Amino acid sequence: MDNTNKMTKISILGCGWLGLPLAEALLANEFLVKGSTTSESKLAILEKLAIQPFLIALSEDKPIGDFANFLKNSSILIIDIPPKLRGIEKENFVSKIKNTIPFVEKSTIENVLFVSSTSVYGEAKQTISENTTPKPDTESGKQLLEVELLLQSNPNFKTTILRFGGLIGEDRNPTKFMAGKVNIENPETPINFIHQEDCIGIIKKIIATNSWNETYNGVSPFHPTRETYYTQKATELGLALPQFDHSKTSIQKLILSDKVQTILGYNFIKTNL
Repeated sequence: MDNTNKMTKISILGCGWLGLPLAEALLANEFLVKGSTTSESKLAILEKLAIQPFLIALSEDKPIGDFANFLKNSSILIIDIPPKLRGIEKENFVSKIKNTIPFVEKSTIENVLFVSSTSVYGEAKQTISENTTPKPDTESGKQLLEVELLLQSNPNFKTTILRFGGLIGEDRNPTKFMAGKVNIENPETPINFIHQEDCIGIIKKIIATNSWNETYNGVSPFHPTRETYYTQKATELGLALPQFDHSKTSIQKLILSDKVQTILGYNFIKTNL
């Protein structure tokens, strides 16, 4: 184990579904970890796990909470907060992140890792790599891309962008929402998912190799069609089989993560989702 980890502090903005197990994994690698949550009841959970807890919420005016101390003495900031843009309560995610930047500039942060999404590519009907020009067609994708550019253009710190595909885990699989549904479109479209364990593995590898000022797609190299995948998973989980509509041509959107494997040298753990 590299003992320099003991001196490296990492601040994780957003200890949710991915951020919390990521914090635990980094602690296991002997990093010192600060973690933020918007829930007061979660502070004790973070503390019990030896994560230094901070109650922080981002707003369109300014960060709420002790943001300066949340960043103090940390060299890496991981931003893992998805934009909330569904339903009536829409937000300006770009403003929320923009308001944190002056704090980051004045802090000891040298490197930022921004967890983004492959939604920045939009519904492109092609094979997609990091060289593909993003063309987001949703409000979420548009704001994520704007934040990516905002962070990577700042000369005060180095930013790596990690664009994850559909997130799945032991407690999270979209098949549960598909079960028993009918007339589902795009049966021949390949899935572009990634398991929580590989999300964490890739982030750890970026930190271990100091791979900053980069952009990576985080998608498992496992691309069965939607119909094949959801039918098989529904069968495994004992759920009602989904029914697909074959009357229209399926969108062929395939997202590659070759750069994660070749440049970063990461080997996927969950190769069969």
